[in-house]
Amino acid sequence: MMDWTDRHCRTFHRLLTKRARLYTEMVTTGALIHGDVARHLDFNAEEHPVALQLGGSEPADLAHCARLAEQWGYDEVNLNCGCPSERVQRGAFGACLMAEPALVADGVKAMRDAVSIPVTVKHRIGIDRSESYDFVRDFVGTLADAGCEVFIVHARNAWLKGLSPKENREVPPLRYELVYRLKRDFPALTVVLNGGVTTDEQITEHLQHVDGVMLGREAYHRPWWLAGWDERHFGDVPSALDRDAVEDAMVAYMDRLVAHGEPWSRASRHMLGLWNGTPGARHRRQVWSDHRRKADAPAEVSRSARPKDADSPAREAAA
Repeated sequence: MMDWTDRHCRTFHRLLTKRARLYTEMVTTGALIHGDVARHLDFNAEEHPVALQLGGSEPADLAHCARLAEQWGYDEVNLNCGCPSERVQRGAFGACLMAEPALVADGVKAMRDAVSIPVTVKHRIGIDRSESYDFVRDFVGTLADAGCEVFIVHARNAWLKGLSPKENREVPPLRYELVYRLKRDFPALTVVLNGGVTTDEQITEHLQHVDGVMLGREAYHRPWWLAGWDERHFGDVPSALDRDAVEDAMVAYMDRLVAHGEPWSRASRHMLGLWNGTPGARHRRQVWSDHRRKADAPAEVSRSARPKDADSPAREAAA
């Protein structure tokens, strides 16, 4: 989710669900140690609960960045051992770390010694074409011995050569049973399933076997889906939220960005899917994406985006 789940995206998603835990895009330890810490770690108070996802492998660097996460107010620090991109591999982190469980365990222990917030790990069920359950079982067991209690498991292998990151989300087969088996073998751990989930019914089914479900791109592209999660999966009372109210709240947020000298388009791009599947959705996306409107006030753009003929059959077909 690099360049996707920034603070503007998370603020938008928090308007839709108050209960789901939000995760940042992956931030490398090098970016925090040598770069602009505020740019990478700044977030809005309404995002809680929110976790910082780190990419790195050196225990001392991970501990330093975990301390930064705690100082900035994050609720969790998550180590990414699942990203398969070659660029990430060249940095010696991501999915390739699954081949070095002892090093990852050292990193987990260093972070746990440095902070009081939870330290969690996101990983795959394996690397390359090996389908051995023993591999992921031993990886989880080694990290559990180092004190990690929460594992977010993408139910696909990561093929480190020959596939793009997109293909790595589609080509290696989903094997949910291995994630279920991890929960059976490690009942005291919190096991969260990730990968290939597209419906509420699937979430409900997975929750019969594991402790949680993580959603990524599907939730991003279908953001209105999130609006029903608090009722359906957390037992909250039905929400009276509607899409107009969400857009109005985002317009108010974009006004605040402009007041601080930041382009509102950095936030608007994340809500382009809000109206997907409704009459006039295409028109709304076109208006909000029109670069000629960037100098206009967000409220003015919002008024222009609302189609006059939303009930027109032609408009509905175009959406």
